[in-house]
Amino acid sequence: MVSANKEMVVYCFDTLVAHYNSEEPPPPAFDQAQHPLFVTWKKVVNGGDPRLRGCIGTLEARSLINGLKDYALTSALRDRRFPPIQANELPLLECTVSILANYETANNYLDWEIEKHGIIIEFSDPVYNTRRSATYLPEVAANEGWTKTEAIDSLIRKAGYNGPITDELRMQLQLTRYQSTLFTMHYSEYVSHVKERRAEAPIFAAKSLNY
Repeated sequence: MVSANKEMVVYCFDTLVAHYNSEEPPPPAFDQAQHPLFVTWKKVVNGGDPRLRGCIGTLEARSLINGLKDYALTSALRDRRFPPIQANELPLLECTVSILANYETANNYLDWEIEKHGIIIEFSDPVYNTRRSATYLPEVAANEGWTKTEAIDSLIRKAGYNGPITDELRMQLQLTRYQSTLFTMHYSEYVSHVKERRAEAPIFAAKSLNY
C-alpha cells in the first residue's frame, strides 16, 4: 500500500501556486500508483485552530498524479461549502493528503472505531425516495469530539437528508469503513522545502504576496 507523504502535499501546493500563476506545476517527486484519495485545505489565522477551507476527493482509485492535481484545485476552488481560496490566503494554508485503503462492509452503523476508520454511508431517503450517500475521513469524528452516533447523524445530514433521524433509519444504513494514511504540511514548511530542494522560493506572479 502507498502511504501519503510529504512530496504528495508539496505537489498539491505546487499545483495551487501554478494555478495562480497560470502555468503548469513542476513534475511530482513520487511514484505513480492508483488509490482513492482526498485533499483537504485548512486555514490557520492568528495561531488558532485550523479551519476547514475545502475537502474533496474520490472513493474510487485514481492515478495519484492526476488525482492529486485535480483534487488539489477542486477542493481549493470548487468546494460548494466555501468561497474559492484566494491567492492572498496561501501563507495561511495547510494541506493534508489522505490515501484510502482497506475498505470493509460493516455489520451495522456502530461497527467502526473513531480515529481508526473513515466511514461511508448509503441509504434510501424515505421522504424523496432517492439514494443518498456521504463520507467522513477517519480523523473527522475525533476532531469534532463526536460519539459514533453523533458522527452518523451528522453524516446523514451531510448526505442531504432533512427528515427525522430515527433508530430505524440508522439501522437501515449501509456502512462501509476504511482506513487511511495522511500527511499534513503548512505553507511555511512547503516554502522551506522548496528552497532546500530547488534552491529558490516558490515563484509567485501576484504582487500581493512576498516570500
